[in-house]
Amino acid sequence: MSVLRLEHVSKHYVTDGIPVVALEDVSLEFRAGEFVALVGRSGCGKSTLLNLAGAMDFPTSGTVTLDGVVTSQLGDASLTRLRREKVGFVFQSFQLLPTLSVVENVELPLLLAGVPHARKTALEQLRWVEMDGYSQRMPYQLSGGQSQRVAIARALVHSPRLVLADEPTGNLDSATSELILALLRTIATEQNTTILMATHSAEASSIADTVVRLRDGRVTELLQPTL
Repeated sequence: MSVLRLEHVSKHYVTDGIPVVALEDVSLEFRAGEFVALVGRSGCGKSTLLNLAGAMDFPTSGTVTLDGVVTSQLGDASLTRLRREKVGFVFQSFQLLPTLSVVENVELPLLLAGVPHARKTALEQLRWVEMDGYSQRMPYQLSGGQSQRVAIARALVHSPRLVLADEPTGNLDSATSELILALLRTIATEQNTTILMATHSAEASSIADTVVRLRDGRVTELLQPTL
């Protein structure tokens, strides 16, 4: 069974009385462990697609199915639980909480979900991304690459089925970007986690299993292995 399926998905907005087409009739399907790059210029629909995939927004028409569940059919409590259990988020700006230590940032999703042994699990995840030696540091004491590793550990700490990465190398130098991309590639392969990454980077898209090119809310090219 696929982890994420979009069937004839469209998303339309009205801004100042003017209709805006963010996505138009998009149908895609991704399996467990698939590393997907969403490629296109700003405004092409990448961020909208990420929001729909993570049940942060809902389509105007069509359906989004995440791990067998149609997101638009859920109430608020079920949506919160779905996102908390099934989805991890990695952002360009890291979004670590500045008043919490590294390990506290990583364990926070588990604490919010009431998961036991949160600190132990957080430390294990930090060890996996080779950041366990920095567990007591504060975010301001980290480099950009270190901050992104911590953010990835936080995204993975609850073993999600899907990780959404929005320009995860956008604030990093080229050498650090390579390391982060290699880590995401390893996550997809070794943890069987689906990675959906929005990117402008040709290098980032070159290591993905699947490349989805978007323009004006439509898929213009899909390079995908056979499911």
